[in-house]
Amino acid sequence: MLTESTITTMLPVTDSERAGHFYADSLGLKQTGKGEDGTLYFAAAGGAIGLRPMPAGAQSENTALSFEVGDLPAEVKTLEDRGVRFQDFELEGLKTVDHIAQVGNERAAWFSDSEGNVLCLHEVMG
Repeated sequence: MLTESTITTMLPVTDSERAGHFYADSLGLKQTGKGEDGTLYFAAAGGAIGLRPMPAGAQSENTALSFEVGDLPAEVKTLEDRGVRFQDFELEGLKTVDHIAQVGNERAAWFSDSEGNVLCLHEVMG
């Protein structure tokens, strides 16, 4: 049964209003609801994202959510035009060029949301 379930990824946020604006205005996602506890829900093709109010420090330093896209450079440009700032890395085994890293048969780019959650865009290269 779970293989046919819609998945909602819950992300901790300290300021629901600020986070809601980021996901709507910067990422272009549509808000679909609001829970009694203040959780904001946004639609995504493969499921949903819930922004749950939590105390500061609940955010992960690791990738919490990754969006698979068909044209990574175009998506990076679109989000940059909306004010999203991408992270750059120059580490052994991970280097970004124009914010994009080659990781096996995928390319990826990372950024943080308004609350410090690390998000990723990735493209499978075939």
